[in-house]
Amino acid sequence: MTSKKVIEFFYDVVSPYSWLGFEVMCRYRQRWNIELKLRPAFLGGIMQGAGNKPPGLVPNKFMYMTKDLLRLSEYFGVPMQVPADTFGAMFQKGSLNAMRFVTAVQERETGGDEQAERVSRELWRRIWSEDKDITEPASLSEAAMKAGLSDSEIKEALKLSNSKEIKDKLKTATQEALDHGSFGFPMVVCHVNGKQEMFFGSDRFELMAHCIGEKWLGPQPDKTAAKL
Repeated sequence: MTSKKVIEFFYDVVSPYSWLGFEVMCRYRQRWNIELKLRPAFLGGIMQGAGNKPPGLVPNKFMYMTKDLLRLSEYFGVPMQVPADTFGAMFQKGSLNAMRFVTAVQERETGGDEQAERVSRELWRRIWSEDKDITEPASLSEAAMKAGLSDSEIKEALKLSNSKEIKDKLKTATQEALDHGSFGFPMVVCHVNGKQEMFFGSDRFELMAHCIGEKWLGPQPDKTAAKL
């Protein structure tokens, strides 16, 4: 039996490009026979550690992104729209509470990875489809409820998200991303034949497929395969 290739996906829900990459990796999980490891981390820590700036704080990048995200939404089949708030203001509000919450959900002994995947998707949807808040406990609770978590599970995750254990775990994931050379998200680390290959962004999937010995069938592989 062929062993699965391990792919780590580092992300923050405040990053729209991370949502695109997240959905693509989930779609290819079975097709590429990969073990997808979701690695929630804190983009603010990456920016500070790498000396980078959020795109929304660079006027020309912001102008480009407002158009680019709409094109990418159609191409990737992800229901995305540009929030009324500016990217700069969004980054000032921050995603630290949200990413601690996702980390806390993932730490659950039973079904943590699957629940973290669903909660992450709902948090992305709140920002990039519905233009809603992700900083308040009530916002996190609503996203988790839509992801199928029970009231008790949500309360447990909210409490755990403020613990030193979870804060340290998020810091560790963020530092590991920096150690891999990250300067933004999404960042993918492919483990192939004892080697690690790092890819940044949501536009390197064709090259990634080449490096791991798989075929790239576009952002929506099921639709592409049906045409072949």
